[in-house]
Amino acid sequence: MAVEVGDHRWHELLDRHDRLAKQTVEKHRGNFVKSTGDGILATFDGPGRAVRCALAFGAAAQQMGLPLRAGLHTGEIEVRGQDVGGIAVHAAARVMAQCGANEVLVSRVVTDLVAGAGLQFTERGAFDLKGIPGQWDLFAAAQ
Repeated sequence: MAVEVGDHRWHELLDRHDRLAKQTVEKHRGNFVKSTGDGILATFDGPGRAVRCALAFGAAAQQMGLPLRAGLHTGEIEVRGQDVGGIAVHAAARVMAQCGANEVLVSRVVTDLVAGAGLQFTERGAFDLKGIPGQWDLFAAAQ
């Protein structure tokens, strides 16, 4: 998309994206960890808030003309100063890598933890996630 719109317009879109991301994460009581260029990393104290945030952010980004891909996983993280890391962070990134445009994918762990929370998921199948052992069942979240 950067090539299509040019450097100046792309930079403006990324700035709007980051402002919108921070606002949406804060609204859902999350912690905006960092921008990753054309993406973000955020943590939440509950998976339901994370799913609702990703869905809200995706809807708002679509209105700006930006397709969003979000991957969510729940697990232990390592806090490294202001940053986070660990296998759970890698798993979330690998889940996101399986997304199509305007899609929020979550691992089975997330669906199990939010059962009864009124969120809807559609099974997408079992996937091999690069660098992570085993097959992972992934689900698309919907409002």
